Amino acid sequence: MPAAGAIDLTNQFLIAMPGMDDENFAGAVIYLCEHTDKGALGLVINRPSDITLKNLFEKVDLSLERDDLATQPVYIGGPVQTERGFVLHERVEGEAADGEKASAGGGSYSSSMRIAGGALEMTTSKDVLEAMAHGAGPKRVFVTLGYSGWSAGQLEDEIGRNGWITVSAEPSVIFDTPTERRYDKALSLLGIDRGMLSSEAGHA
Repeated sequence: MPAAGAIDLTNQFLIAMPGMDDENFAGAVIYLCEHTDKGALGLVINRPSDITLKNLFEKVDLSLERDDLATQPVYIGGPVQTERGFVLHERVEGEAADGEKASAGGGSYSSSMRIAGGALEMTTSKDVLEAMAHGAGPKRVFVTLGYSGWSAGQLEDEIGRNGWITVSAEPSVIFDTPTERRYDKALSLLGIDRGMLSSEAGHA
């Protein structure tokens, strides 16, 4: 848990400001899965790769039978552990893929993390993919390779230097909004648009 007086941005979007000069994050919207006094972990939600979910499943020797997901892109979640898959999905109540109860970590699968403040989980174990391959598992998923990470105090420092603005996350931006519109949609949750940011960028 964050220390007294600390901000907790779990289940919020980080929206990169126009002056963001790190090429990994320029123009990015990041969903924060965890934010504590030890650091933060998030997934970029608007940077698709050229790999589809069908391709990804084939790489791990699974066949994806769900037409609604086969052509969905795998996203570049960030510059850390880019060979590792991260699955953001709606909570699957009650049971794991093999019928056993949810894991001690509070998630539906063997390596799931329930994200505080929302109805989403982030899973890194293969069992969520196996469930999806059999036509089960979560209905709506967002899959990345890699994640974005910050050490203790680093994200707070970047926000303090006007690198990011934040807003409470809305799952529809992740699951229902076309990729190219997610930045503007996230900004709209704050009641602002890109033009308003641009005009202020030089005064940060």
